[in-house]
Amino acid sequence: MKNTTENTHFCKLCGLACCSKQKLLAHLLVHSNKQNSLCDECGKIFTKRSSLVQHYRIHTNERPYACEVCSKAFASRSELNVHIRAHTKEKPYVCEVCSKRFSQIANLKTHFLIHTKEKPFVCEVCSKGFRQKNHLKKHFLIHTKEKPFVCEVCGKQFSERANLRRHLRIHTKEKPYVCEVCSKAFSHNDSLKTHFRSHTKEKPYVCEVCSKAFSDPRNLKMHFRIHTKEKRYACEVCSKAFTLKITLKRHLLIHTKEKPYVCEVCGKAFSHNDSLKTHFRSHTKEKPYVCEVCSKAFSDHSNLKTHFRIHTKEKCYACEVCSKQFIERATLRRHLRIHTKEKPYVCEVCGKAFSRNYSLKTHFRSHTKEKPYVCEVCSKAFSSPENLKTHFRIHTKEKPYACEVCSKAFTQKINLKRHLLIHTIEKPYVCEVCSKAFTQKINLKRHLLIHTKERPYVCKVCSKAFVENARLISHLRIHSKEKCYSCEICDKRFNKRNDVLKHLRVHSKEKPFRCDVCDKAFSDNSNLRKHLRIHTKEKPFNCDVCCKTFARKAYLKSHLFTHTNERPFNCKVCYKTFSRKSHLNNHLRIHSGEKSLICDVCEKAFRNLKSLKSHFRTHTNEKPFACDICSKAFSWRGALKSHLFIHTNETPYVCDICCKRFSRSGDLKSHLRTHTKEKPYGCDVCSKTFARSTDLKSHSLVHSEEKPYMCKVCSKAFRSACNIKKHLRIHSNEKPYVCEVCCKTFTESGNLKAHLLIHSKEKPYICKVCSKAFNFPSNLKRHLRIHTKKKT
Repeated sequence: MKNTTENTHFCKLCGLACCSKQKLLAHLLVHSNKQNSLCDECGKIFTKRSSLVQHYRIHTNERPYACEVCSKAFASRSELNVHIRAHTKEKPYVCEVCSKRFSQIANLKTHFLIHTKEKPFVCEVCSKGFRQKNHLKKHFLIHTKEKPFVCEVCGKQFSERANLRRHLRIHTKEKPYVCEVCSKAFSHNDSLKTHFRSHTKEKPYVCEVCSKAFSDPRNLKMHFRIHTKEKRYACEVCSKAFTLKITLKRHLLIHTKEKPYVCEVCGKAFSHNDSLKTHFRSHTKEKPYVCEVCSKAFSDHSNLKTHFRIHTKEKCYACEVCSKQFIERATLRRHLRIHTKEKPYVCEVCGKAFSRNYSLKTHFRSHTKEKPYVCEVCSKAFSSPENLKTHFRIHTKEKPYACEVCSKAFTQKINLKRHLLIHTIEKPYVCEVCSKAFTQKINLKRHLLIHTKERPYVCKVCSKAFVENARLISHLRIHSKEKCYSCEICDKRFNKRNDVLKHLRVHSKEKPFRCDVCDKAFSDNSNLRKHLRIHTKEKPFNCDVCCKTFARKAYLKSHLFTHTNERPFNCKVCYKTFSRKSHLNNHLRIHSGEKSLICDVCEKAFRNLKSLKSHFRTHTNEKPFACDICSKAFSWRGALKSHLFIHTNETPYVCDICCKRFSRSGDLKSHLRTHTKEKPYGCDVCSKTFARSTDLKSHSLVHSEEKPYMCKVCSKAFRSACNIKKHLRIHSNEKPYVCEVCCKTFTESGNLKAHLLIHSKEKPYICKVCSKAFNFPSNLKRHLRIHTKKKT
C-alpha cells in the first residue's frame, strides 16, 4: 500500500486508486476475503476481528468491564485501564517539552501538537485546521447544519449526543461532578476541570499572538477573536456583530425589551439572569468575591476582575484612534464614542442624547424626581449611586484619590484631576476660535458663548436672553414677584431653592466646600470655583474692548464701566456715583457712621471687610504680597501695586486740570481736592477739615494724646506709623530718597521734593500781598511776617 499523493491511496495488488485510506481498507477485503471484519450495523471496516467485537458493543450497549472502585462499566479493558488512573492519579505519559503529565498516550499526542503548531485535521469545505479529529467532526456540522439529536423535554436540537446529554442536566438539575477541594458541584466534567484550575492556578491555554494564558480553552478562543477581529454573530435587526453568541443573545433583548428575570424582593426586572443574581446581592449584602491583594470584597465577579487590574496595572484594551489604554472593554467602547461623537441613548421627554445608557438613566431621574439611593447615616437621597458614594465619604472621611506629586488626598477622582493641573499647569481644553486654553471642559463651554453670542433662552416679558434655562427660570420670578422658598429660621423669602440652601449656611455656619490646594472652606460651591482660579491663574472672562482678562464675571462688568465711563450706582444722600455696588455700600457707611466689623485684638471698628483684613495684618505682621523685582513685602495688594510703579516709573493717572501725573488713583483724587478746595474729612472734636483721610487720622491723635507706636531703640513714642518709620531712619542712617540730578539722599520724600525745586528753579508758593514767589512754604510764612509787621 503506497500513498503517492496527499489524498490518493493505491492498492499494491491491483493498482486501484482510492480517495481515502478507509476505502482502500474496504477494497483490500475483496482480495483477503475478510468480509467478517465489516460491521453489519454501520458498515465500518476493521482490520482485526477483536476491534470489530469491541466496536460492536457501541450498538449493543454492552459494557462487560466494571471498575471495582466506583462500579462504572466500560466496553473495553483498555478504557477501564485508563479510567482506573483517575482513582490512582497515575499519569505515566510525560511531555518532553514542558514536562506535563497525562494518563493517556492519546492525550499526550494531542497536547504535543500545541508545541509543534501542527493541525493535521483539515476541513474540506473551509480549510480550517484542527489538532483533534473530533474537533473537526464538530466543526463540520456547521457546514451541514445537521442536528440529529433532539431533546424530548423542550425539543431543542443538537449536533452531538454529548451536547444533548449535557443539556438534559438542565431539566434534571443533575450535577454529578463534585470538586474535591470546595465540594462545589457541576453538570459538566469540563466545568469541573476549569473550576479546579481556580485552586491550582493552572493556565495551560496560551495565546500564540500575545502569550496571555487562560484556564479555559473557551476563554482563549474568545480572546483570540480580539486579534482576528472576528465577529461571527450578527444581529438580524441592526446588523451589529459580536464575537460571542451569548453577547448577541443579550443584545437582542434591547430590541425585544424583554426582561424575564424578576427580583422577588423588590419586583425589579432584568434582561439577564446574571444581572438579577448580582442585583439580589444588594438585598442580601453578600460580597462573595474577595481580592487576594487588598481583601476588598465585591458582589460581582466581573467587578473583582476589573478591580484586580488596579494592582496588576494591566490595561489590555487599546483605542485604535488615540492609543489610550483601558482596563475594561466597556470603558473602551464608551471612550470610542468621543471620537465617533455617537450618542445613541435619547431621552424620550426632552430629546437630550447621551453616549451611555447609564447617563440616560441618571438624567431621566431629573424628570421623575426619583432619588432611589439613600444615605444610611443622614438619610439624604441621591439620583445616582456615584453621588451617594461621594457623599458617604463625608461621613467616613475617606479620601481614596491621592496625588503622586504632593500626596494630597481627595474624595473624588475629578478633584484629583483638577488638582494635578496645578503641578502640570496643563490646560487641555483649547478654544478653536481664539486658541485660549482652559483646565476644565465646562469653562471652555462658557467661554465659547463669548464668540457665538448665543443666548437661546429668551424672557417673554422683557426679551432678556440667557445662556442657560435655569437662569431664565430664576429671572422670571423677578416679574412674577414670586418668592416661593422661605428660611425656616428667620422667614426670609427667596426666588430660588438654591438661594435658601446658601442662606441657611449663614445660620449653621456650615462651609462644606473646601479648597483642595489651601484647605480654605466656603459656604457656596460657586465661591469655591471662583477661589480656585487664584491657584490655577485662570481668567475666563475677556474684555472685548481691550482684551484684558478677569477671573470673575463681576470684575469684567465693573471693568467695562471704565470704557463707558458709566457709574450706575448712586448715593441717595450726596448723589455721588460709583461703578461698583460694593463701592457704593462702602461709601454709604460714611453717612451712616456704621462700623460693624470689629478687630478681635484691639476692638477697632471698620466699615468693610477689606479694611479689617488689612488692619489685622498690623497685629500678625503678615505681608503676603511680595514684589517680584526687589522682594519687598506688603500687607495689602494696593500697596504692592503702588510700589511697582517705582520700578516701572509708570504714572497712569493724569489730572485733567494741570496735567500732573500720579502712580496711584488715590493720589490723583487727593490732588484734585487742591483745585476744588474740597475737604470732606472733618474732625469730630474740633471740626477741622482735611482733604485726605490719612491727614484726618494723623490729626485725630492730637486730641487723643495717644502714641501707640514706640521706638525699640530709644523708647520715643509716636502717634502714627508713618512718623515712627521716619524716626527709625535716624538710627539706621537710611536715606532711601535719591535726587536724580545731584545724587543727594534724603530720609523723607517731602524733603526730596523740596530739594528738587532748587534744580527746577520752580517757586510754587506765591505771596498774595506782593506776588513774590518762594520755593518752600516755610520761606513764604517767614516773608508774610514782613506784611503783618507793617500793618501793626
